[in-house]
Amino acid sequence: MTTSNSLSLPRGFAARLPLLVTLVAWLTLAGPAHALTLKIATISPEGSVWMQALRTAGKRVAEETEGRVKLKFYPGGVQGDDKAVLRKMRVGSLHGGVMTVGILGQSYPDIQLYGLPLLFENNAQLDYVRGKMDAGLLAGLEDKGFVGFGIAEIGFALAMSQSPIRSVQDVQSQKFWVPDGDVGSAKALEAFGISPIPLTIGDVLGGLQTQLIDTIAAPPVGAITLQWHTRLDYVLDVPLLYTYGLLVVSKRHFDKIDEVDQTVVRDVLGAVTATVNERSRKDHDDALAVLKQQGLEFLSPPPEAMDAFRAQATRANEKLVDDGIVSRETWQAFLEHRAAAPGS
Repeated sequence: MTTSNSLSLPRGFAARLPLLVTLVAWLTLAGPAHALTLKIATISPEGSVWMQALRTAGKRVAEETEGRVKLKFYPGGVQGDDKAVLRKMRVGSLHGGVMTVGILGQSYPDIQLYGLPLLFENNAQLDYVRGKMDAGLLAGLEDKGFVGFGIAEIGFALAMSQSPIRSVQDVQSQKFWVPDGDVGSAKALEAFGISPIPLTIGDVLGGLQTQLIDTIAAPPVGAITLQWHTRLDYVLDVPLLYTYGLLVVSKRHFDKIDEVDQTVVRDVLGAVTATVNERSRKDHDDALAVLKQQGLEFLSPPPEAMDAFRAQATRANEKLVDDGIVSRETWQAFLEHRAAAPGS
């Protein structure tokens, strides 16, 4: 009797073997079977600093994760304003966005800290405080379900109006716009004695044309990009509010990414945010020059009026802390860091 060590194959299997080998090889070379795509929205238009940086980042993430993670962007506000983007993130149709802090303050109030009225006297003071507090604020935000990749400066918001304003009383008499859904900014203006009118970003230009509103507090870059400056005549040369944005992704979705790939995404998107942050200060200065070239008149309050602005801001900020817009613990840490900053 003869014996054989050969494996007995099912009938017809040997004929199919070359095809199966080819299929397995193709699947192996084709890349990950379950690539994860992060869908990220922004109001920044195609060609802007943000979008240029994000497009580059998308390529890097895909390459460095070997296709396991991909980024898909929706620029130019096609997914709506910050309020709409956050709503879509909650239901999972979007996974992230580039947004201002006001809408995120609903989940984590302390992220609004730097946007309280008249916090900083100069950039040296600002940079020192941010160096001490940015990391803690981002960690707190992540605890509330949003992975942030850094804070990106937009610039100081200035009051821009259709009639001259030089004093606290002048400011309080204006029809001020506030972003719809931005509870923190609304309360900050209210604490300053202003009754704000909420509108979506898309409705601001029309509101200025119809005089539903006559004053905005916005960084010059934003006012120019959205053409609001064409309906304004005066700029109060006082850094009322520091404005900044964040690139965030839902932690629930981010946690689906493998740990090694998470590191890649954090590094690449962190570098994007840092790049935008570094460029923003020059862009702010350039935008100020454009406003002047376009004929807007810059108004500086006299010393006594400036003292009144500071006193009003101090009262407003204490009320905002009492109301929980920023926690007392975070506010106290901010005051200590600001006092230790150069130029304080």
